[in-house]
Amino acid sequence: MEIRKVQVTGGSSYVVTLPKEWVKSTNIKKNDSVGISIQSDGTLLVTPKMTTEHICREKKINSDIIEHKSFLFRRLIAAYISGFNTITITSEKRIQPEIRSTVRLFSQTAIGQEIVEETDKYITVKDLLNPLEMPFDKTIKRMHIIVKRMHEDSIYSMNHYSPELITEIISRDQEVDRLHWLVARQYNSIMKNMSLAEKMEITIELSSTFFLISRIIERIGDHVVKITDNIENLQQIKTQEDIIQKINNASTKAQEIFSQSISSFYRKDITASNKNIETVEALHSLCKEIDELAFQQKGLAAISIGNIVESIRRIGEYSQDISENVINYLINEEKESKHM
Repeated sequence: MEIRKVQVTGGSSYVVTLPKEWVKSTNIKKNDSVGISIQSDGTLLVTPKMTTEHICREKKINSDIIEHKSFLFRRLIAAYISGFNTITITSEKRIQPEIRSTVRLFSQTAIGQEIVEETDKYITVKDLLNPLEMPFDKTIKRMHIIVKRMHEDSIYSMNHYSPELITEIISRDQEVDRLHWLVARQYNSIMKNMSLAEKMEITIELSSTFFLISRIIERIGDHVVKITDNIENLQQIKTQEDIIQKINNASTKAQEIFSQSISSFYRKDITASNKNIETVEALHSLCKEIDELAFQQKGLAAISIGNIVESIRRIGEYSQDISENVINYLINEEKESKHM
């Protein structure tokens, strides 16, 4: 970091010179205008662009050097999350059918992506979503509702087995992934263009907290899927009713902790967040009781029950992580006391 002295010109204007390297790299000329924005922490953001137009970033991917379509899909998702507005998939010869199908799958999976041009040798995908139309808070609330319902339905399936419902739960996890990718994309876009945060009426700190919470919710969704997978195994064996009831109790507790972590975030309730963290210990006790009963089972039963309990425990612990992030954010937002 460079230190520059503040000078006074004309008796009333305060002046700080700009770093020469930065001026050259941004191609600023004499009499050009720069944008200055006051941040919530008191710092100033100086931007070389005064235009309100969306910054366009293009990523080109050569499909000829990609052997597996799964790798191409991961590259497309990575480009999407990184904030590229246009993604072009090229080929020196002719784009193979499996490449085209992968690109179409990507456009159908990632929110706001549309194939706008397609020839024998290239496919162009553009982002048609306005970030202002999908604010962070609505996306997080949607993710919470989906995962909460997934968890409820997975436990319902344990008590009232339904293969169709299990399949539907797994498909909903894909929707959670899509929403998390969107949050990650918007967060990365803000980091590259901080004026976007001002347009979205959000601070950098809050956008970071939304991103962290989104990532945790996505992981909770993964654990719900693990629970669902192991419930199918339990249908093949006779499980004791007291074990099933204890799993129900532990699951209900984990759901309560998860919902409370999100609720306290939106209420900005630091006390409730702290209390929520302390309740995780009660969940640990419930899970320990089930583990002890699982040890008395044999083979597949012991393994499946152990996997279910471990995922229920992880849901509670991930929810604890959300509450900890909420406390960190709220402490940072508190006004500092000034001492003489």
